[in-house]
Amino acid sequence: MSLSTLLRSTTRALALCVLVLAALPSITMATPYFEDGFLGLSQQELHEKLGRPQAVRDRKSALRVFTYYPITDWATYFSKLVSPENGEDVYTFTREGIEIRYSFSYAVDLNGDDENRPLIVRLVDIEFPHPVPMTRLPSLIPEFHPSSDPTSPTFRSNIWVLLFQGPASPDARFIVKEPGKDQLDWTLCFQLFSLQGLPDRLTRESRIDRVEIGAQSVEFITRRLRHTHEPTLNPFSAQFEKQPISPPRSLKAIPVPRYAE
Repeated sequence: MSLSTLLRSTTRALALCVLVLAALPSITMATPYFEDGFLGLSQQELHEKLGRPQAVRDRKSALRVFTYYPITDWATYFSKLVSPENGEDVYTFTREGIEIRYSFSYAVDLNGDDENRPLIVRLVDIEFPHPVPMTRLPSLIPEFHPSSDPTSPTFRSNIWVLLFQGPASPDARFIVKEPGKDQLDWTLCFQLFSLQGLPDRLTRESRIDRVEIGAQSVEFITRRLRHTHEPTLNPFSAQFEKQPISPPRSLKAIPVPRYAE
């Protein structure tokens, strides 16, 4: 075979290899679903971003009852006793003199093999040792960038405020457990909890104990949860502080029974 023929054959072979590789699906690292930077990451990617967790906690019931394990004990023993997704990675940060605890819950990627199924961040639970004013949350939680748009969907109850943020993400359906989730749009959502209860007139000084970063659907709430989720004005909008003060609600006196003497 002549040198020119060999070069032409080699060139055709290389071109064919390039076409085959281009037709294969690209293998890329997962990217977050939303601007928070956490939801949608794999557990490995989270560890690369934040480092090794200080501890792992395991929920013991439907209530918020947890057992905390040192990461070495969890890795060597306890992780073998329960399903991998039952363990929540725990990190502690100190910001502005306040110790803040992050806990990451996972969803299981069922497409993986049985022994090494990828775990995907589905919920971030952020706790404060003592309640802090709502106005301090953006500086204490770097991932919390509330919209200032007064029309941004916002809901409240007597113990929490639900803030929607940014556009919906079709990929976020993976971390949602609600039935019929494929027919709805799921958006980044911040849920601010007050264990002592929120006042009737919400203010930016209202105290918050815990923040959850997750995915919620406005349509799901307005359709199925309208009795528990009251629409309200975005507390981080300029219009919020300009609301007129409504008169206090009059309370009916409790009737006192009269007894015969």
